[in-house]
Amino acid sequence: MNISEMCKKSHETALQKGWWADGRGMAETVMMIVVELSEAIQEHRKHGEINDKFKEEIADVFIRLADLCESYNINIEEEIERKMVINEKRPYKHNKKY
Repeated sequence: MNISEMCKKSHETALQKGWWADGRGMAETVMMIVVELSEAIQEHRKHGEINDKFKEEIADVFIRLADLCESYNINIEEEIERKMVINEKRPYKHNKKY
C-alpha cells in the first residue's frame, strides 16, 4: 500500500467508525495526532523500551495523519517530496543548538 492508498483507507475507516460524525474540525483532528504521540511516549516511559504497544501507538499517528490528509485533500506524497528538497538545502541543524 502506498501513502495515497493509506490516506484513502484511513479516512474511509474513520468515516465508517464515526470519527467524523460530529463535524470534527482541524484543531481536534490535529490534536488527535498529538494524543497518539503522547500515548506512545507514555508507553515508553512505563517500560523503557520500544514494545508492541509503543509501535501500535506510532502506527496510530500515521493512521490519524493519513486520515487528516485525505479529509483535507492534502497530497502528502507531493508535500513530503517538496519539503525534502527544502530540507536538503538547509544548514546543519538549521543554525540552531537543538
